Amino acid sequence: TAAVGALVALSIIAFVLSLVKVEDVTLPPTIKYGMVFDAGSSHTSLFVYEWDSDKENDTGVVSQTLSCDVQGKGISSYADDPPKAGDSLRECLNKALEVVPAAKQRDVPAYLGATAGMRLLREQNHSAADQVLAEVAKTMQEYPLSFKGARILTGEEEGAYGWITINYLLDSFTKYSPKAHAWVHPEAVNIFGALDLGGASTQISFIPGSSVINWNKTSRFMLYGYNYSIYTHSYLCYGQDEALKRLSKELIAVRGELRGNWTMLAYYNETISLSSFRTSPCTNRSDERLTLDDRNVTLEGRGNTSECLAAIKKLFNFSACGQSQDCTFDGVYQPPVSGQFIAFSAFYYNFKFLNLTEGQSLAAVRETIERFCTRSWENLTSSYPEENPERLPKYCANANYILTLLLDAYKFNETSWNNIFFQMKAGSASVGWTLGYMLNLTNMIPVEALVQMKGHSPSLWATSVVFIILTLALGLVALLL
Repeated sequence: TAAVGALVALSIIAFVLSLVKVEDVTLPPTIKYGMVFDAGSSHTSLFVYEWDSDKENDTGVVSQTLSCDVQGKGISSYADDPPKAGDSLRECLNKALEVVPAAKQRDVPAYLGATAGMRLLREQNHSAADQVLAEVAKTMQEYPLSFKGARILTGEEEGAYGWITINYLLDSFTKYSPKAHAWVHPEAVNIFGALDLGGASTQISFIPGSSVINWNKTSRFMLYGYNYSIYTHSYLCYGQDEALKRLSKELIAVRGELRGNWTMLAYYNETISLSSFRTSPCTNRSDERLTLDDRNVTLEGRGNTSECLAAIKKLFNFSACGQSQDCTFDGVYQPPVSGQFIAFSAFYYNFKFLNLTEGQSLAAVRETIERFCTRSWENLTSSYPEENPERLPKYCANANYILTLLLDAYKFNETSWNNIFFQMKAGSASVGWTLGYMLNLTNMIPVEALVQMKGHSPSLWATSVVFIILTLALGLVALLL
């Protein structure tokens, strides 16, 4: 009887389990983190990013978790005291550890990318640049992170990664489709060009509208399963800070005396030392017209826009291109600009301060700049009491420099000017090269294997449990009998 009861019980259990529907259940992907320091010529910023471990076509869907501005100037300014370059990063590193779970911190890849400021320092003093990077690496290695290196980016890398950032944030590469419940490649994709202006360099990156003649000037990427080839070029010494240094030196040299004609802001005078031009490779080159000694020079403001623009144009060697249409200045190849562009960094900050917006005609832009440049120093300081007094007098020169760079150098015109959009954020993320850098690096981080488990329908589980209990009870009764 007991044997019969046991067999009955086993039969019923087997029958119930055969009815249970088995489903594959995929556990939610884990969150990965990464951080990148943007060590620019004038300042350093830290960005922390996160993305799901199940990546889209081998490229992570990355979002910005934290941005932190490092106090002080760029790391290149610590050439005479390299340990301070590393110490300057600690406050932001501590803030980054507050947003990353402790259990994940040691797996977080951490990078530092240095741009034009360090490129200039390396030209001037290679050993000093190496020492600064070594101190930065030493500090970052003290933290519970997966430090991946501190290095100086090439200008072309800086430009290309900025291009990636912009098009990622604007959904040019991939877009979530509620209908498909998946990330898909947009059909009518609009790829934007990137215009970046820093303190020591400027970059332009875009997909040419026609065939590219010089393929040495292109960068190639695979993102979300698609290949992209873009034109990108970086101009060292053409960032706004270095350009203004070169401009003031040129104005002093033209006068041939120790009193320059600061043709930008009306009634603003500034005294500088000629020795200050020796601090950068952009201005320390020998000039027969000028001796770079320790004497002081007074730069006098006149507010003459036409003189200002004429002086700025002398910073560019436009004659080196001859009659070529595929050339910008200094003999550099560039196909004609094509498509829409996002202008960020100093492009954005200068135009925002002057309250210049998209859609304004070039005539209106010029009029606004000229009106600003003719205002007196007293008028400006009373109108902008919270603005940095060192930065305030430079907006006039910077705005005129931007116009020259975009129109005469990059060859935008009255029509294509309307294709330039000045902005510094897209969504909640900052526009710059760091996110593009992180996106590209996620291709080198292996996709985490999905954990597969066997799951069952809850209702069928309940039914099977009831059958099992009844079967055991019947078996026990049979055994007793």
